[in-house]
Amino acid sequence: MKVILQADVKGSGKKGQLINVSDGYARNFLLPKGLAIEASAQAMNDLKNRASAAQHKADVEKEAAVQLGGKIEGKTIKRTAKAGTGGRLFGAVTTKEIAEDLQKQFGTAIDKKKIVLEGEIKAFGTYKAEVRLHPEVKASFYVTITEE
Repeated sequence: MKVILQADVKGSGKKGQLINVSDGYARNFLLPKGLAIEASAQAMNDLKNRASAAQHKADVEKEAAVQLGGKIEGKTIKRTAKAGTGGRLFGAVTTKEIAEDLQKQFGTAIDKKKIVLEGEIKAFGTYKAEVRLHPEVKASFYVTITEE
């Protein structure tokens, strides 16, 4: 009997997967517990519609990430900081501060967890940073630190 899984079933498959199981396993275990539904024409059509909707959503998210990456790619963010002796900063410039500066200077809200630095920023200068907007979309930009 062909069934569509409604939840992950150990040893059988993942949610949304179409599998072929014995009639007894389907009638006595999967169907009564709500773990699967019988693969009728209506259920197959719903499965295809859900898959196409998920693909469309993923495509829209990727396109939005590409557009946002285009706004950021190659830009330079300027930040001032207090310094101690020898041009060293008090503390370090963090990804949270860089995310705030991106919001102020370019109007792009980016989560601080998506910003990747090559190393800690503890001195004046220009540093390269990267934003991972999507698994397939990355944008590089520069952070310039100057003295107040």
